[in-house]
Amino acid sequence: MRQKQFLQRRYRAMAAYEGLILFLLGLLVICPLSALIVWPQEARQVWWFLLPGGSLAALGALLWWSLRPKEPVSLSTPEGAVIIVFAWAAAMLVGAVPLMGCAGLNFSQAVFEATSGWTTTGLSVVDVTKASHLILLHRSIMQLAGGAGLAILMLAAFGGPLGVGLSAAEGKETQLVPHMRRSTRLVVSIYAAYALTGILALRLAGMDWFDAVNHSFCAVSTGGFSTRPESIGYWNSPLIEAVTIPLMILGNLNFLTTYALLRGKWRAVLRNGEVRLMAFLLPVGISVLFICATAAMFPSLGKSLRVAIFETVSALTTTGYSTVDYKSFNAAATLMLITLMLVGGGICSTAGGIKQFRIYMMWRTLLWEFRRLLLPRNAVSRPQIWGEDSREPVDDASLRQIGVFIFLYLVLFLSGAVLLGVFGFSLSDSLFEFASALGTVGLSVGVTSQTTPSAALWAETLAMLLGRLEFLVVGIGLVKIIQDGRWMVKVVPTSRK
Repeated sequence: MRQKQFLQRRYRAMAAYEGLILFLLGLLVICPLSALIVWPQEARQVWWFLLPGGSLAALGALLWWSLRPKEPVSLSTPEGAVIIVFAWAAAMLVGAVPLMGCAGLNFSQAVFEATSGWTTTGLSVVDVTKASHLILLHRSIMQLAGGAGLAILMLAAFGGPLGVGLSAAEGKETQLVPHMRRSTRLVVSIYAAYALTGILALRLAGMDWFDAVNHSFCAVSTGGFSTRPESIGYWNSPLIEAVTIPLMILGNLNFLTTYALLRGKWRAVLRNGEVRLMAFLLPVGISVLFICATAAMFPSLGKSLRVAIFETVSALTTTGYSTVDYKSFNAAATLMLITLMLVGGGICSTAGGIKQFRIYMMWRTLLWEFRRLLLPRNAVSRPQIWGEDSREPVDDASLRQIGVFIFLYLVLFLSGAVLLGVFGFSLSDSLFEFASALGTVGLSVGVTSQTTPSAALWAETLAMLLGRLEFLVVGIGLVKIIQDGRWMVKVVPTSRK
């Protein structure tokens, strides 16, 4: 009975904090209506945004005001995972409603598109040539909100005292500063500065204001939704590409790295393992794409290099913007893009993939093991990596967790590729498309479209969600719900006289 009462109190507090997230989620769904100031002729679509958004906001407000705890409650990681699972489920479903009502998508397609937005993937089944300004802005706002971590953005607005539970569940356990609330606000401030700078830069580079807003939102969130079927390639502009590349790299950078840059700690940045790995992978990827694909595709050396540079950055940062069709890429170039998409971006960033930190740690582990073989049998050696100002030890438990994560990630990647192959897609296309979905990238070779079977779309939807939320956390959340559910429904036997 005591356990049941304890769980009831905890879930009451969790439901209240869930209400905060649902409230701001509802407001985010309503936000695209601001475009009616410029395009009032689209007012007929208002209710497709206002009803789901307003209903969710009202539900969230009701949960908070009726269940909020008298004293602040810090959440554990499993409890944060439960909140995140329900929040993302609500985001996917409510975000899908305008897409069904205004873009003509069926339920499977709309949930897929909404998930692609919130998870900052960028794979799309919407015909952007027929979509309204409200729908295009709705897609971009979903990516902007999902980029820095949906829960973190929600809580930043309210300053909720939730501890580290939600940030850990979002894959952002490391904090910029010791206080969680200050850390959250700093992340949001940096993120907003990226977006605003991007809007101005893209406008000066040649985009109109609407395109600049949408592409800036989706570049800094490493999302990749575009207002044009040809993506960034529509403009064929070296200047626009030159602006977009830094935005993608900034979105890819670990927020801790950005914070160090702002504080002028260049030495710490140069020692950062993710920065070093990125500095290695980018030239390698550009060289492979140039030699194996783009050099033969374009007569101009400048155009060939531009495409190779842009596509490499887009794949590694998991942004998903493109300037070229990948169907003409040979096997070597395609494999290079798949590898970059699997690696992904920084571990505390808006990017997806396995994450550069994990790959760097596995490389360092390999070197450490070789060194151990050369040491005397009784020698004691503990691996270390550079932190902000000094070397920090690495324990075996952390390395085991990284190894398990990478193993599960690759198993899921191969399983998903096989599943796409069942629907008749080629091996190359299946590997490419599922790597893009699982890594929340958004690059496509044409597998994902309005004609894609619903079962394949649901497989990619699950991959995007698991890839964005670090699937171990999703598992933890579901296991906790099941375990606690058994306690909640358990009947306490009455004593016999």
